Amino acid sequence: MVNRDIGFSLWLDFIERDFLANEFTKLIENGIINGATSNPSIFANSIMTSPAYKEQLATLDGLSPKEKYEALAIEDIKNAAIALRPLYDEGNDGYISIEVDPFLANDYKGTVAEGKRLFRAIGEPNVMIKVPATKEGYIAMRQLMSNGISVNATLIFSPIQAKKALRAMQRGLSVFENSGGRRANGVLSVFVSRFDRMLDDKLAAAGVQTAKTGIYNAAKIYNIIESAHTPAVKVLFASTGVKEGLDLPTDYYIKELVGFHTVNTAPLSTIEAYVKAPATAVSLPISDEVIAAHTLAIQSAGISIRDTYTMLLEDGMKAFKDSFTQMLKSLE
Repeated sequence: MVNRDIGFSLWLDFIERDFLANEFTKLIENGIINGATSNPSIFANSIMTSPAYKEQLATLDGLSPKEKYEALAIEDIKNAAIALRPLYDEGNDGYISIEVDPFLANDYKGTVAEGKRLFRAIGEPNVMIKVPATKEGYIAMRQLMSNGISVNATLIFSPIQAKKALRAMQRGLSVFENSGGRRANGVLSVFVSRFDRMLDDKLAAAGVQTAKTGIYNAAKIYNIIESAHTPAVKVLFASTGVKEGLDLPTDYYIKELVGFHTVNTAPLSTIEAYVKAPATAVSLPISDEVIAAHTLAIQSAGISIRDTYTMLLEDGMKAFKDSFTQMLKSLE
């Protein structure tokens, strides 16, 4: 549940047409969420499994699979943006994000062009363009924000990625503000639970505390970003659903990362579990000393945290590309 008193935002990591027309609005009205996110995997699952898209698809004959996808996605994102607009107007987040084609991750010109095109097509100010935190992505983030387009830097695993994304956003914001622009925001989507899924078996065998690597890594990034004092940019904790096989409370990755000037985006089931007993106090910041001690324990277990960052980013990009490809095939 959103808690403005402690600066904590909760966004829903889910998009589906029938849901947007019904339960989504109730979540907003009840103060449970104040934003939403989407990604290729979410859209792929919704479009391929929900009958709600059949009627519009029947009108899209003759278009390419990607054109069909964009038509469907643009309508969903626009409807979500309209539902969230009152929150945006009052300064209570109110953003919905849409990701550019994941195959453009290494093409900043293509990313910028597609980001601008999607933003114009949706036609609502409270839309964030999601851009992967890659070398080319940082350039795209800067250019989009310099044009007043809010950005969600996604697939962030390492502090280095977060700092580069923040720097790109700061530069873009500076250009935008100097040109007379009033409002653009950025979030840095730090992925959390994937660390524990990848490392916990090895850590348990080495006697190292489990279910903490994702939390401490996210907390380290939070400390770095908050020390930069950039109000228009905040950390968003993503991949916060407890995946199958992890013996943890459903809302574990929300409660462990409640902090001032933060966002947590989570699946509906995770949010529902959290709402039953929401946090009343912050759990961030976590001291750098505690984080460093855990990092040292990881290294002592023979695990390279740098290699882990690289593998997680590669796996994340591959998963998004695979989902995007699968979805496009279903629309042929």
